[in-house]
Amino acid sequence: MRRLDEGGGSERQAAASLSLVIPAYNEAARIEATVRAATAWAGEQPFPVELIVVDDGSDDATAELAERALRDAAGANVIRLPHGGKAAAVRAGMLAATGDQIAFSDADLATPLSYLAQLRAALAGGCEIAIGSREGAGARRLGEPIYRHVMGRVFNGLVRALLVPGIDDTQCGFKLFRAEVARDLLERSRLYQDASREILGPRVTAFDVELLTIARARGYRVCSVPVVWSYGRGSKVRPARDTWHNVRDVLQVWVGARRGWYGESKVGSRRS
Repeated sequence: MRRLDEGGGSERQAAASLSLVIPAYNEAARIEATVRAATAWAGEQPFPVELIVVDDGSDDATAELAERALRDAAGANVIRLPHGGKAAAVRAGMLAATGDQIAFSDADLATPLSYLAQLRAALAGGCEIAIGSREGAGARRLGEPIYRHVMGRVFNGLVRALLVPGIDDTQCGFKLFRAEVARDLLERSRLYQDASREILGPRVTAFDVELLTIARARGYRVCSVPVVWSYGRGSKVRPARDTWHNVRDVLQVWVGARRGWYGESKVGSRRS
C-alpha cells in the first residue's frame, strides 16, 4: 500500500493549510450567501484557508456576484471557465489550489462546512483521502425524496460491485484530499478531459468514482466520514439523464481499470 509521511504526519496534517473549492453553475440566487458562509467559516479556523470559487460558464451573474462577495476576502479567488460541467470545474479548482489539503463542496453547502473538522481529523489519523458519507452510523439525509434515495442506493450498489467495494457513498459532493494525492489522482484521471466536447446545461457525473478507483489502485487510504446532508430545492440533478451519464461513466472506468489505466491493483480490491 502506498503511504505518505509514514509515522509522523499527524501534527502536520492537523495544522495543514486548506484550499476549499466550490464549483458553481448558474448559482446567482445563492452564491453570495454561500460565499459569506464560507468566508465566515474560514475566518474562524486556526489554520490558513484558501477559498476558490469556480464558475462553470454560468449564463447568469454567478461569477460577478462571487467576485463582489469575495472582494475584501484574503486568500480567495474566482476562476471563470467555459461551460464544461462540474467535473471540469472541480478539476480546475483543485489544480489551482495551493493549500496542503484540498477540499471541494457543492455550492448549496448541503453538508455544513463544519464537517471539514472531521475530515481533517481523518487525514491527521493517517488517511490520504476523507469523503463525506450519507450512509452509516451518524449520517443523515434531510428532505431527500424517496425516489432519489432509491436511485442513489441502486447506483452505489453498481459502483461497489464493479469498482470500489466497501465505499457506501461515492457521490456526496464533500471530499478532502492531501494535496499531493489530489494531484496524483488528477494526473491519472481520464474522464472529461476533452475540452472540445459540448456540454449542455448542468452535467452531474461520476468523476468521483474514477478518482476513488484510482486511489484504490494507487494504494491510498480512503476514509468515509458520516455527515448530515440536506437535499436542496434548487438541485440541478436530472434523475433520468444524469443516471444514464453516471452509469456510462462507471462502465468506462471499469473498462479502463481492467485495461490497467490506473495502476496494477485488481478491480474490486478492498483497500480502505
